[in-house]
Amino acid sequence: MGCSAEEFMQVVESRSSSKLLTPGKVELSKILRALKAAISAPSAHNSQPWRAVVIDDRVVLERLLNEMAAEWRRDLRGDGLPDWKVEVIIEESKKRTMRASVVIVVCLTMEEMDKYPDERRQKCEYVMAVQSIGAFIENLLLALHAQGLGACWRCGPLFAPEAVRRVLKLPKEVEPQALIEVAHPGGIRPKSRKTVEEIAYRNVWGESIL
Repeated sequence: MGCSAEEFMQVVESRSSSKLLTPGKVELSKILRALKAAISAPSAHNSQPWRAVVIDDRVVLERLLNEMAAEWRRDLRGDGLPDWKVEVIIEESKKRTMRASVVIVVCLTMEEMDKYPDERRQKCEYVMAVQSIGAFIENLLLALHAQGLGACWRCGPLFAPEAVRRVLKLPKEVEPQALIEVAHPGGIRPKSRKTVEEIAYRNVWGESIL
């Protein structure tokens, strides 16, 4: 292995979402290296249900954000927000994403997942695929961080899937799940995390882990 266990722990614990990335060139080789590490994540049945679209074309990215904004605008208006506030929220979100040098849209496919005739087990299979996507994204974020890059995981594609499908020409069986903004680190807030004692128990619920 290339690093000690303690060095690895430091990489994991020092990773943090970069809310306001610093623009600058990001080499495609670093993105590819991070994707290679992400692919090593565990997945249900080794189905590897993840797919990704790497966007480094500003025209494509701007069109994607505009199309997603149209769907988001309808939702925000439906929530009863005034038009001026809707536009402020959308423009701030777009501006934030446009600071990224590269955006990775992570998608899910059920193509190689098991198929069941009943709704209960099929729902479990879908949840397993989503869990696998989460493992892929965590590996991706850690690999980007290990290479000195900043990144932020955002879930906008879940709320505007058809817009993402149209712009990125996704097949109908592929579901957009997340958008990963990548650039150089910047705007990192101090992390607030619960302690191990607050989230883990020993043998049964409520028994101290210590």
